Amino acid sequence: HRHITVDGAVVNIPSYTLKPGQVVAVREKSKSLEAINSALANSSVHKYSWLEFDKNSMTGKFLNTPERSEIPENIKEQLIVELYSK
Repeated sequence: HRHITVDGAVVNIPSYTLKPGQVVAVREKSKSLEAINSALANSSVHKYSWLEFDKNSMTGKFLNTPERSEIPENIKEQLIVELYSK
């Protein structure tokens, strides 16, 4: 919906792949939207070593691609592979 920018350019692709060093931000026009403020207010911001996030300016920086061991979520990759192999 054109609410997010990467390095100042609007990105409208959900599967956009970030490169280390890129800055992701909420567009100025979108910062007052209830959906965005609600999402930020209700989120528990995890501290990941590969991300920097400033809640006040609604910007974040992708520092580096994480190793699998650095991702704390319980993701079962084999189930994903099986689903998309059908």
